[in-house]
Amino acid sequence: MSLAARHARLRIGFVLTPGMLATGTALPYEMWLAAADRRRAERRADARIELRLIAALEEQQDYGRLAVRADCQLADAGRFDVVYLPALWRNPATLRNQLAPLTPWLVEQYEGGAQIAAVGTGVSLLADTGLLDGRAATTHWYNFERFERDYPAVDLKRQFFITQAGALYCAASINSLADVSVHLIERTFDRATAQHVERNFSHEIRRTYEEYRYMDGGLAPLADEVVVEAQLWIEANVAAQLTVAELAARLGVSVRTLDRRFRRASGASPRAFWQQRRVRLAKELLEKTNLTIGEIAYRVGYQDAGHFARLFERELSVPPSEYRQTVRAKLFQANLGGTLRVNSMDNGAAAK
Repeated sequence: MSLAARHARLRIGFVLTPGMLATGTALPYEMWLAAADRRRAERRADARIELRLIAALEEQQDYGRLAVRADCQLADAGRFDVVYLPALWRNPATLRNQLAPLTPWLVEQYEGGAQIAAVGTGVSLLADTGLLDGRAATTHWYNFERFERDYPAVDLKRQFFITQAGALYCAASINSLADVSVHLIERTFDRATAQHVERNFSHEIRRTYEEYRYMDGGLAPLADEVVVEAQLWIEANVAAQLTVAELAARLGVSVRTLDRRFRRASGASPRAFWQQRRVRLAKELLEKTNLTIGEIAYRVGYQDAGHFARLFERELSVPPSEYRQTVRAKLFQANLGGTLRVNSMDNGAAAK
């Protein structure tokens, strides 16, 4: 049973602040709408979601450089399953005193079980709560020096675009926030729904959420030279007709040793890693060439086009031909009205 199915209605809140970048709110907002539309089309019981735009300041009506209007205040917003903190334009420290009421509200949401995702310089709003103390975080490169100075107790991971510390997610950029949103949608609903959203919004993403992120208590960056060498060889020879046993022999280790070290260092088997790289190459060929499915299967290392198609559909929950149609003919509806406002998705209403 999905997370959403355990609740009468999934509640997702987007905090609005002065100086915010509307893109960092609009993108995940639309992605969750697409997920709900998918669930509704499949007549799923968990399709009912409520998206709220939450004013961080009572006296202000419009937020951001592109005006976005809130539909509730912190005091009356209630509890949420997911909370997004926006990207901020330039120095977040200038807003610290002004946004002081946001800090206890975020702590309350976290203690109530909410997952919180912050992006770019907006990560500073999350760091102000103290919830990131002793935990990993990342932020926009522009904010690195100031962030380390202002929050010495936070373990800043400059080399990662995404960090996860339990229910706290930090994204260095808005593009990375799209990856976080796909991950949260998968956790909330299922993999097929998340892949549907990814195909329609960010099909160009090449690496998975797990590859981009640093997770507290998770796997460290690769330090096993045999595994690194194996991965580099696979990357350079994706379509090679070579078995894992033959690859192990090339590296001078046994199959058992290679499998054990590979799993320990990367969390996946050599075969699974190889298969993921073949599927990734197939996605690129489907997107950028007019090769037939059979020709693509051969180019990524499969002699049997039917076997390739079944494997591709198992990985992405969609056949190769449908994937090609989706990424080549993406249709978006743009509402060019002045403000973004949604109170409930019970009736399938779009943003207005």
